[in-house]
Amino acid sequence: MADVCHAYQILKTGGLKEENIVVFMYDDIAYDPENPRQGIIINSPYGDDVYHGVPKDYTGNDVNVDNFFAVLLGDKAKVKGGSGKVVDSGPNDRIFIYYTDHGGPGVLGMPTNPYMYANDLNEVLKQKHALGTYKSLVFYLEACESGSIFEGLLPQGLNIYATTASGPDENSWGTYCPGEYPSPPLEYDTCLGDLYSVAWMEDCDVHNLRTETIKQQYKLVKERTSSDNSYYGSHVMQYGDLPLSTDNLYLYMGTNPANENFTFIEENSLFSSQKTVNQRDADLLHFWHKYRKAPEGSDRKTKAQKEFMDAMSHRMHIDSSIQLIGKVLFGLEKSSKVLNTVRSSGKPLVDDWTCLKTFVRTFETHCGSLSQYGMKHMRSIANLCNSGVTVEQMAAASSQACTSFPSNPWSSLSNGFTA
Repeated sequence: MADVCHAYQILKTGGLKEENIVVFMYDDIAYDPENPRQGIIINSPYGDDVYHGVPKDYTGNDVNVDNFFAVLLGDKAKVKGGSGKVVDSGPNDRIFIYYTDHGGPGVLGMPTNPYMYANDLNEVLKQKHALGTYKSLVFYLEACESGSIFEGLLPQGLNIYATTASGPDENSWGTYCPGEYPSPPLEYDTCLGDLYSVAWMEDCDVHNLRTETIKQQYKLVKERTSSDNSYYGSHVMQYGDLPLSTDNLYLYMGTNPANENFTFIEENSLFSSQKTVNQRDADLLHFWHKYRKAPEGSDRKTKAQKEFMDAMSHRMHIDSSIQLIGKVLFGLEKSSKVLNTVRSSGKPLVDDWTCLKTFVRTFETHCGSLSQYGMKHMRSIANLCNSGVTVEQMAAASSQACTSFPSNPWSSLSNGFTA
């Protein structure tokens, strides 16, 4: 959410009109009792408050897939709840979309269920193009395995340029995390931002976007996000109509007048974070630091320990269930090869997206919710579809693998299916 708020401030400072900015955010951080600075959200250790003035167009349960698609298509009739604001664009308009959440192969997280699937997003982008209601569209996407959202799915010719925080089979990374350098202020137990997002936004904060091109920013962000090609980084990717990257950023984001005289430097002038945290482990890091800092014998320490143990128990349950389903279907020797196969570059994650969603629902019926962590296994589930497993076989294997599932909130199906 800090990333989303920071992005809004960039667009607002850049001169975009309020009616042309639509914000989706769950809005559960600023006044959460665990936020050490009530009503304030920061996106970097020494950063200013990015929460002030952010419009609450869609918050809470109004942040959902149906509303996101309706807003993007400018379809006011299909929007339910929220401010009702939509992307009411015309044939000469340029659109910028920034999306950040958890993710997995072929899927993007939402604070509500169901999640957003790659085929559905790409179909909506094609519909938007068919409506003729934009000149060009730039999409920045932050999520684990975010490359899989466009790989083999986003065609050229739609006047859409997309960049993603990571390749189709890579994690993305949190930054400004406790215990790392630079760390958040001592009172914080959580990462303050995500590496790719912080990279493009901190670039916007200092450069004159009238003269900087999308391609120049892409190169800077790619370099910073790869963390010198170390383990603690990912490879920023680009998809769609790459010639659009020669456009100036100003056309999509405006520019801060204070940066008017800033001369663009090709070398990466951005601070390169020395160490980051796998986005999927950010919650564990949060619980661990909460536990470590809580007074001995306090309720806070007991609660943090329980949260950590519940999260670990859920992870182990999900991991072992997927492995067991693979073994039931393919035997001990073949199962790991089937589950871990990564398709060649340019191919989408799965041929039959209906099969993938059906198998996710089947798994969740027998084994409990995949949740944000379990999204990492979407490729394994997709591979079952690609290998010709039937719905009946998947149901039987899931039933055999999961005779019960943990009752903690991580495994709850009370919020519905993720597919």
